[in-house]
Amino acid sequence: MATNNRLFEDFARVAQGAAGALAGLRDELEARIKDQVDRVLSRMNLVRREEFDAVQAMAAKARREQESLAARLAALESRLGVAAGRKATPPRRAATRAGRGKSR
Repeated sequence: MATNNRLFEDFARVAQGAAGALAGLRDELEARIKDQVDRVLSRMNLVRREEFDAVQAMAAKARREQESLAARLAALESRLGVAAGRKATPPRRAATRAGRGKSR
């Protein structure tokens, strides 16, 4: 019986050693795959998520400001009686004598 226990203990030690070696191999394989994926992604010139989110927030803010300014412009144009989409002509200034003649 003692030899059976001894044999089982040896098998258990061998299995435990193999499991440890496989765990190390798995960790090494994961590290190599991660490095390879990082290399491929860096060649693709992709943007990080944080940068994308920051630019997206800036674009949303710019859109809101543009819509606000468009509404203000429409209100001002309606006060002036200018139809939307038409250019308002600036008021004419009185012509001066020097401006009418030929340049000397």
